[in-house]
Amino acid sequence: MHLTPQEQAMLDGEEGGSVQECMEILVALGKVFGAERLVRVRSAQIAGVSYATIGEGGLHWLEHLDAKVRIPAWMNPAGMDIKRWRDMGIDEQFAQRQMRVMSAYMRLGVEPACTCTPYYVHPPKMGEHVAWSESSAVVFANSVCGARTNREGGPSALCAAITGRTPCYGMHLEHERAPRVHVVVEDVLKGHEYGALGLLMGERLGSTIPLFTMRSVPTRDELKALGAAMAASGSVPMFHVANITPEAQKYMQMLPELERITIGREELLDTVQMEPEAVALGCPHCSAAELKTVEQMLRGKSVRRPLWVFTSRAVADANASIVRSIERAGAKVLCDTCMVVSPATRQFSCVMVNSGKAYRYLRTLQGIQAVLASTRQCIEWACGGR
Repeated sequence: MHLTPQEQAMLDGEEGGSVQECMEILVALGKVFGAERLVRVRSAQIAGVSYATIGEGGLHWLEHLDAKVRIPAWMNPAGMDIKRWRDMGIDEQFAQRQMRVMSAYMRLGVEPACTCTPYYVHPPKMGEHVAWSESSAVVFANSVCGARTNREGGPSALCAAITGRTPCYGMHLEHERAPRVHVVVEDVLKGHEYGALGLLMGERLGSTIPLFTMRSVPTRDELKALGAAMAASGSVPMFHVANITPEAQKYMQMLPELERITIGREELLDTVQMEPEAVALGCPHCSAAELKTVEQMLRGKSVRRPLWVFTSRAVADANASIVRSIERAGAKVLCDTCMVVSPATRQFSCVMVNSGKAYRYLRTLQGIQAVLASTRQCIEWACGGR
């Protein structure tokens, strides 16, 4: 594996033991995946922030590191809203350990953004190499932004932040980004149906990159939902949508050569029909437009069942009047965390969601049932509907 003189110096320990440890991890990963070199990255997004995810072992590793990040780096969601954890029913012992995790990252220079949607605040540029680890953010960065990142593990993303490098393989290479299958979506889709499509395609495709042709024109938030669900039920690193995503056009001539899959609405997910005890929106974190939609749907209504709306603190702060309006209706707008990584979700046995990703992970990671519905259906249920 070729290293530049500076990279070799880091590997030799000339910039300290922690930098050396990080470089050793990256070089080892590069060799495993056949990378010929490292590539400079412009930002890092680091998973493994919830104490429920990393536990004592991860916390001790973070606290022993003695280095600083050299590129902008942000945290993935934590296990609680840092300011309102008591409102979520989080116990004091968990909160103390969660704050230790946050403090350990901040000591290394990682920004406490705590969001799975860093592209709303720090969108990567077309062709820019980054080292992100949240699966939905990776798919969005590759597919919608045209940036280049593999799905980093939490430790490797932190190592990339500390060294400014990551192994150059996979989605960092042009030829690896080409589609391998053509998916024809026969019906016009909207809203949560993109998440249902993503769940189905992730299960079928595994890690294969698809090129979709669609009758409908998905919004950026619907593209977010599609990619997040595919990454949750499979390991799809990116996708293309004809006439929509930035790299799709250069692959259109390949369509006749690709395996073709045709999907209709009737094939999309039928969820388990249980009676939800709560509603959770914002997986991935809500955009400003999604918060506005929730606020409009809640006007003149009162929430009768728990309704949790998750977003980043940056988006919440920038839309404070919308957040206040949502909470006046009786909902809770929570930051820094989400229903997938917080132990607070386990107080419910069934949760209604509008996200394919949340539907998948609530069942597999949290061990609770989920019902997938449209945003409007979620709001109506939260307000006492049947």
